[in-house]
Amino acid sequence: MKGMSSVDKEIEQFIQEVLGRKPKTDLEHLVEGYRLCARSEGKSGSTIALVEAAVRYLVDFLKANSLSTDVREIGREELRRFNLHIQDCPRFAKHPFTRPQGGRLSGHTINGYMRALRAFWSWLEAEGFIESNPFRDIKIPKAPKRVIPTFSSEQLAALIEAIDVSTLEGQRNYALVLLLADTALRVSELTHLKLDDVNLDRRILKVWGKGAKERVVPFGVRVQRAFWRYVNFHRPEPASPRIKEFFLTQSGQPLKKRRVEAIIKAYGEKAGIQGVRCSPHTLRHTAAVMWVRNGGDVFSLQQILGHSTLDIVRIYVNLAQCDIEAAHRIHSPADNLEIKAPRIQRVRLGQARTEKHEGLSRTR
Repeated sequence: MKGMSSVDKEIEQFIQEVLGRKPKTDLEHLVEGYRLCARSEGKSGSTIALVEAAVRYLVDFLKANSLSTDVREIGREELRRFNLHIQDCPRFAKHPFTRPQGGRLSGHTINGYMRALRAFWSWLEAEGFIESNPFRDIKIPKAPKRVIPTFSSEQLAALIEAIDVSTLEGQRNYALVLLLADTALRVSELTHLKLDDVNLDRRILKVWGKGAKERVVPFGVRVQRAFWRYVNFHRPEPASPRIKEFFLTQSGQPLKKRRVEAIIKAYGEKAGIQGVRCSPHTLRHTAAVMWVRNGGDVFSLQQILGHSTLDIVRIYVNLAQCDIEAAHRIHSPADNLEIKAPRIQRVRLGQARTEKHEGLSRTR
C-alpha cells in the first residue's frame, strides 16, 4: 500500500474488515505458503516450526503496536524494533503450556528467531512478494559462545551401567544409549533410523541428517553386539507393516524424541550424575570430544557429525585441547619424576661476572 494516502489506507482497512479477509501479502497468510514450499524442499520439521514461531511472535508484536502485518509495509525500522522487543521478553512469554519465568530470552533464542525471520524474508524475496529485503541492512545479534558441557568418562560409564538389561526395554535402551555415545547421532537421526539403514556386517549406518542430507556413519563392535541382541531377541513386532523404524516401543510404535530424552534423563538421575545435563545432545558433544581426545582426526569427525563446515568441529577440538592441558598439569612426566632439585649456590652478581670473565680469559 505504498503511495496511498492515509484516507486510502483507512478505506482499504475498512474494506478488509468488511470482507472478513486479509490481504494476500499478510504475514499470517504467507507463512502457510512458506510451510508448503519448505516441506517440498525437504527442510526439517524443526526448522519450519522455528520460522513459524518467529513469524507468530512478530505478528503479535506488530498487532500490539498497531502496526501493519502486510509484508510490503514491514521495513528495517519495524524489524529492529521487534529485535529490541524480544531482547526484553521474559522466558516462555508466549509458550502455550509453560508460564513466563524470570530472566530474559537467551542470546541463542534471540539469534534463532532473527535468523528464522531472515530466512522467511529471503523466501518472500525469491517468490516476488517483496521488492527489496530489509534484512540486508539489519545486523543480527550473534549467539554467545558457551562452553559445551560433556560427560566425564566416569559419568558416561555410570550412565550406561545404570541401565537394567534384564528387561526387553532395558536391552533397547542399552543399545540406543551406546549408539549415541559411539556415533554422536542427533536424537532425531536416531528416532528416524530404519531397520534397513543398519548394516551389522559392515558396522555402518545410513543416516538422514539436516536438510535431507544422507551420510554413512560407522559404529563399533560393542554397538554391533548390542544391535544383534536387540534385533534378534528384544525388538518388538511393529504395530503395522508400514513401521520400519529401528527403535520401537513395547507396543510396536516408533520411539519418539521426547521419550528418548526422558529415558536418558531418568538414567542420569539413577546414576546420580550432577553438574551436567543428561540428554541426547550431551551424549553427542561427549562422543565428539572423546573422538578427538582418543586421537581421531577432525575431517572424519566432520563427516560423522554431519556438519558442512569445520566451524563447529573446532569447538570440540578446543574442548579436547583443554582436557589435554588439564591432564598434563596432573600427569606431567617431568613433574612426577622423583628427583632431587638441583642445589642452587647463591653467588653475588659482581662475583659471577668476574668468574665468567676469568673463565673466558682462560679459554683464550
